[in-house]
Amino acid sequence: MNPIKATMMQAMQGMRVQSERIDLTSQNISNADTPGYQRKMLVVDQNGDAFRRLRIELDGTEGERSYEPAHPMADDEGYVMLSNVQVVTEMADMREANRSYEANLNSFQQARTMYQSLLDILKR
Repeated sequence: MNPIKATMMQAMQGMRVQSERIDLTSQNISNADTPGYQRKMLVVDQNGDAFRRLRIELDGTEGERSYEPAHPMADDEGYVMLSNVQVVTEMADMREANRSYEANLNSFQQARTMYQSLLDILKR
């Protein structure tokens, strides 16, 4: 594979990963107040320079416990396990994913411009 095409493919893979991260982060933020919700994390398995697959794992840390004996999700002691999502952390993750997406997009656009320049030279 030629280096320009390889750069474009790698940038596309990076954009796909960051898009998935943004999606998971938005799910986490929207469920931050849902009792019992566990934060989702994206795990990327790499094989050399290529991404083999993406998988989603749940964050195993426990959320806060709130004493609400009338709540339908209360345990035998009257406590409800709240979400383990920290909105500040999620916003920082979303900002990082957004910037990584933009970096991959810029890389893709640069490679496309180089490819177009090469085609213009070959047309002469």
